[in-house]
Amino acid sequence: MLKFLIIFLGVGWLLGQLIRYFLRTKLAKFAQHVNEMAKEEQRSKQHASRSKDGINVDFIPKEHQQKRQKDIEGGEYVDYEEVKE
Repeated sequence: MLKFLIIFLGVGWLLGQLIRYFLRTKLAKFAQHVNEMAKEEQRSKQHASRSKDGINVDFIPKEHQQKRQKDIEGGEYVDYEEVKE
């Protein structure tokens, strides 16, 4: 009976140590993952705040740039009068 009790306590202690070890490693991985996600979200917020009106254009085709430059040449001035009601 004493032998059974000692073996039972030893196996219980060993299982407790193994569970504690695996929980620590899993929690450490989870915390690292959460930190990486938070950093990525913070980077994306900073990048979005730099762009104008939340619009970010990474690439503009050359054809569009040339057409756009041709369309903006000068312009027409329209005189207006402010009407107060």
